[in-house]
Amino acid sequence: MRLFDNEREDRTRPVTLSELNERVQFAIHASFPDTCWIRAETSDVRENASSGHCYLEFVEKDDLTGQIVAKARGTVWARTFHSLKPHFESIAGRPFASGLKVMACVSVEFHKLYGYSLTVIDIDPSYTLGDLVRKKQEIILRLKEEGIFELNGELPFPALPQRIAIITSPTAAGYEDFVNQLLHNRAGYPFLLKLFPAVMQGEKTEESVIAALDRVAQYADLFDVVVLIRGGGSAADLSCFDSYSLAAHCAQFPLPLVTGIGHERDDSIVDMVAHTRMKTPTAVAAFLIGKMDEQAGELNALQQSICTCATEILTAHGTHLKLLVARLPASVTRLVEQHGTQLATVGSRLSGVYLPIQKRQSLLTGIRRQLQNLTESLLKDKKSELELAGQFLKLASPDYILAQGYALTLKDGKIVKRAAGLAAGDTVTIRHIDGDRTAAIR
Repeated sequence: MRLFDNEREDRTRPVTLSELNERVQFAIHASFPDTCWIRAETSDVRENASSGHCYLEFVEKDDLTGQIVAKARGTVWARTFHSLKPHFESIAGRPFASGLKVMACVSVEFHKLYGYSLTVIDIDPSYTLGDLVRKKQEIILRLKEEGIFELNGELPFPALPQRIAIITSPTAAGYEDFVNQLLHNRAGYPFLLKLFPAVMQGEKTEESVIAALDRVAQYADLFDVVVLIRGGGSAADLSCFDSYSLAAHCAQFPLPLVTGIGHERDDSIVDMVAHTRMKTPTAVAAFLIGKMDEQAGELNALQQSICTCATEILTAHGTHLKLLVARLPASVTRLVEQHGTQLATVGSRLSGVYLPIQKRQSLLTGIRRQLQNLTESLLKDKKSELELAGQFLKLASPDYILAQGYALTLKDGKIVKRAAGLAAGDTVTIRHIDGDRTAAIR
């Protein structure tokens, strides 16, 4: 290997590029014979699927301008990467990816063909964890300073949360359990559910969930609440729910947001800004059913109160009526005695007109008999007409038709007369003689 020798070598003599790179390599190895720790930000992190090696760049940015002021190519060989990656992610709670502040133990390498690079020996996840905690606190502080941190939590929660927009992946582990728990609740409460699919894991989660929120917002008047659920996962899988952009969208959403995204130990920022935060999708379903139970309980209490008040009123009036009944005979007797003389006088005066009245009475008796005969005949005819009409009404009755094996299709409580009135995605109620069933139009 050629070395610089100030005394024996003429510096004006040209050297080949390989000679120059050899001297640079020697100088670097002489200056950095051992490993050293560096602080930097990861960039362009990619794992080679076939070899298992991880290739990345380390960058340093200016704190004020954000411009890159230093850059170095880095490599984590497969043997190191296979143990380093899970250890880092279990402690830092984030996937090993681009954009992380890290403290790495590296060896400085210089190859005369490939140039300068850093070989990663180890990474301290506690340094990254501290930076992530700091970033999380900065995002929370920013949301509070902008006055939107508590916006969603201040929205009034609907008394009957029945129309529910669901944001999750159709294949999420907790989605089917959530739907089954709501649709088959023991009290039989009706829930109308609409899925807005979104990616719930990986780099595209933030963008996908925000897009789903925007779609729900277009039909906000059709829903009572929106739920954001997924079937759990590691802290690294759920780190996307700590982003400022997603949290800001959730905080300012016009409908109450209920989350159940699987954090068992920590609250994500999305959990913090949501109206209500539950641990799991099934806990969200139980919460919504519980809200319905609360209203049912209030209605039962109101019914009991009405019955009690009615009983008290009837009891009070019954006592008053009993007093009146007890006093009535004596009052009547007194009145009869007071007016007895007057009645006798009037009776004597009326005796002179008794005979004309008797003749009129005979005439009225005959008229009454005629009216009675006519009335009986008319009633007989009308009775026959009513019986005939009753038979027609019975044949036209929905219950009679349902008993013959037919069914009625209802949408929003109204009978659907034509198939053209239905569209894919509509929810209908099919009424049979023994009950109703709900179906979705495909």
